Amino acid sequence: MLIFFDRLNNLFKINNFPYSNKAVLGFNYLIFRYLYPSFRLGTFSSIKLYFRSAPILQGGGILNLKHKMNFLKKSVITLFLIAVVVSGYGQSVITPKSPILSGKDFQFLESLTATIIDSSRIYPGQKVADQMGNNNTGSILVKPGGRGSYPAFWIRDYAMSLESGYITGDEQRNMLILTAATQADKTWITKNGSLIPLGAIADHIRMDDSLPIYFPGTYSFEEQGTPQFGRTPPYGDQFLFVHMVHYYVKTTKDLSILNQEINGTRLIDRLEIAFNVPPSGLDNHIVTTTEHFRGIDFGFRDVMTITGDLCYPSILKFRAAMELAELFEKLENKTKADKYSLIASKIKGALPLVFMDERGMLKASTGKGNQADVWSTALAIYYDILSKENTERTSRFLSKAYENGHLSYKGNIRHILTTDDFSEATAWEFSLAQKNTYQNGAYWGTPTGWVCYAIAKTNFKLAQKLAKEFIDDLRENDFRKGLEYGAPYECFHPSGHRQNPLYMTTVSCPLAAFRAIAKP
Repeated sequence: MLIFFDRLNNLFKINNFPYSNKAVLGFNYLIFRYLYPSFRLGTFSSIKLYFRSAPILQGGGILNLKHKMNFLKKSVITLFLIAVVVSGYGQSVITPKSPILSGKDFQFLESLTATIIDSSRIYPGQKVADQMGNNNTGSILVKPGGRGSYPAFWIRDYAMSLESGYITGDEQRNMLILTAATQADKTWITKNGSLIPLGAIADHIRMDDSLPIYFPGTYSFEEQGTPQFGRTPPYGDQFLFVHMVHYYVKTTKDLSILNQEINGTRLIDRLEIAFNVPPSGLDNHIVTTTEHFRGIDFGFRDVMTITGDLCYPSILKFRAAMELAELFEKLENKTKADKYSLIASKIKGALPLVFMDERGMLKASTGKGNQADVWSTALAIYYDILSKENTERTSRFLSKAYENGHLSYKGNIRHILTTDDFSEATAWEFSLAQKNTYQNGAYWGTPTGWVCYAIAKTNFKLAQKLAKEFIDDLRENDFRKGLEYGAPYECFHPSGHRQNPLYMTTVSCPLAAFRAIAKP
């Protein structure tokens, strides 16, 4: 029975039907109660959990309730036939190319991811934390996870979750327009002495007053920009903004949005301005920073000090360049399409030359924090940046690190191998977090899919084993079992450290990667 509801939801979402998420859930509920009028909601946890993330449709909704029930009495059988007819199409969207996971485990991960993303939605007028006020943007926002954590719209986490397929076209459009509208329209210096350049994209956006916060570490517009979080905004968000727009155009076919003016500037022009904000090498286009003008390389290590040429944001820049080239091709602007294709090509060629060590691992940087970086390395393979020879060498090394217990814990991944810690006192060279907590040695689910993708290049069975460990931990600690459970967590460690339950990218990123894995 739940399979029918899943497919019906996919029909609504894939085709961008103009129904709100609450309406679809309410519609499902009405169908279920019509088919099972004596069923008491909450009797079985699987049914209860299907509806727990959002209130049942109230008021007029799509149709008024009386007309909807009349409609249901006439057409429930028709809806079943529709679900059967479209099941092949829906399956083609979500079926993986290989059995990295069993069908049962894929279904579990898809269901959990959809539930987490729905619990991460902040509806207009909704309050998720007392100190942050209501969502006054007029649109649905997606925060980094469920419950009360991170009560704002984070560009990074949202953009990284798009490939899950569980965010509708209308939701995407509204959030990318909000992001564009809060792009810095001038260069200015914060009261704490940090510089916000023209074209910078916010790290996160407040939901009560839509004010952009360009730096990590605060929700205050006035107090943002302290030295420990960089003298310029993090570099990754500019490239993730490009990805937001590219994914929207790709999935909705709405090319007209590129020429839409937002606060007087076309969206496509905003993308180019954002792309050029992070400082880069004049020839190889690698993102770079210095101690005095430091920006965070990527938000998932914003409590680290990493300087010099930067690997992770350069990988994001490579993808953004490819995406801009594709967008300009669609706009029939060959000159600019060729320009961004050339930039992508130069970054692709430079990355292994600048960052790769003798084992095949990419270092995070060439200055402070120049340590072998698991996340960058796996992501480079996932984006097909490395040559076949380098990919296989790196894949074999990661496989060995996994087998030796230096890479993962319960299917979750460290930023740095345990054998590559900077010292006994810290994993990264410079960190605001204690060792083996948060970004400084805890284990994260966000990159698990990329690592499985990399390992699968040379050892598919080992990649399956790592993926299975990841799923088994999610099952064991699934938040839907009760309030004492919290998986997916943002990160955790064998010592008992764990934080931020119901964390979105912990499941959305692996799901997208698992779908892309093909057996060599």
